[in-house]
Amino acid sequence: MFPSRFIWIVALLTLYVSCFTSASAEPQLSVEPSGSHIALILPLASPLYGGVADAVRQGFNAAVDLENSGRRSPLPIRVYSATEEDGEIIHLFRKAVDNGAFAVVAAITRDGAKLLSAERDIFVPTLVLNSISGVVAHRLYSFGMAIEGEAQQVARLARREGFSRAIVITTRSQLSKRLQFAFEQEWYPAGEIEQEIEFVDDSTELKSLVESYGVDEEGVVVLPADTMVFVATDAKSAREIRPYLPNKMSVYATSQVFSGGDNTLENYDLNGVQFVDMPWLLQADHPAGMTYARANPPFPVVNERFYALGIDAFRLIQVLLGNDVESALPLDGVSGQIRLDGQVFQRVPISARFTDGRVETLNVNMSVFP
Repeated sequence: MFPSRFIWIVALLTLYVSCFTSASAEPQLSVEPSGSHIALILPLASPLYGGVADAVRQGFNAAVDLENSGRRSPLPIRVYSATEEDGEIIHLFRKAVDNGAFAVVAAITRDGAKLLSAERDIFVPTLVLNSISGVVAHRLYSFGMAIEGEAQQVARLARREGFSRAIVITTRSQLSKRLQFAFEQEWYPAGEIEQEIEFVDDSTELKSLVESYGVDEEGVVVLPADTMVFVATDAKSAREIRPYLPNKMSVYATSQVFSGGDNTLENYDLNGVQFVDMPWLLQADHPAGMTYARANPPFPVVNERFYALGIDAFRLIQVLLGNDVESALPLDGVSGQIRLDGQVFQRVPISARFTDGRVETLNVNMSVFP
């Protein structure tokens, strides 16, 4: 006869093996081992990323609160706070899984996403909140707000609206160059780049742009009907550039030019510019947007976007946990309509235009764009 202590040890080892097998296989929420949870790993202690990380956390919790109100035994959320997303993120990921995480949401920075993408021992649904590339573990997915995706959407939108030639205006910033590269990569080979103009401090090149085209009887510059302008800059530079462009020019931009609907004077400087952004900021009557609680007090626009990202991240991790991707997608998210391309959740924004200092959403079905 075995001593009772030996029997207890065997039972404990059996439980450990059982839990490991459960984490490696498809998680079943109806049979939850002790300590099971959803792990949210964020650089909350980072001086640089702490603010946006907290916005993601609050948005995630807003979605959790709504979900919990309709369930008796929701899967709990555990937040793992990081200082920076360097090697620490791998340590926290493994720690979360060892602690019983059924799913993981992590990596809002490019460095964090790169490190987690290289991890091969991923046995639970894992959602990276930034871009991934290359071959990754089959349980790892990405969802983020990469500005390159918006620049590509603008290129598709302009082509759909009949333009085949583009004038691209940039600055020397890294952000601007990223937008330019993504736009032009999507624009070719179906479209042509008429000119590339780098705006510094003076308006010499912008004036020469205007002078290179003819004018009508009223002195208004006449651009070819198939030519559009892409302003690949942030809001500040866009406001400096826009006055030099004739009102009849078709000017496009990304969400980087939108600093909030209440900034009437600033928005007036961008009159006529068409841009893309998320329903959370542009569409007050959006069904999903009206469902979730807003941040209180409200965040600046940049962090509001991350708050919305947190809401949709929770919704997507629920889709992955439920293993019902086909039936759940496309998802009408607060950050845009979301669909899955391989292991990347793509976010399709909505289109809007600045008109007399206000923002009006446009009736454009962007969800059909590839």
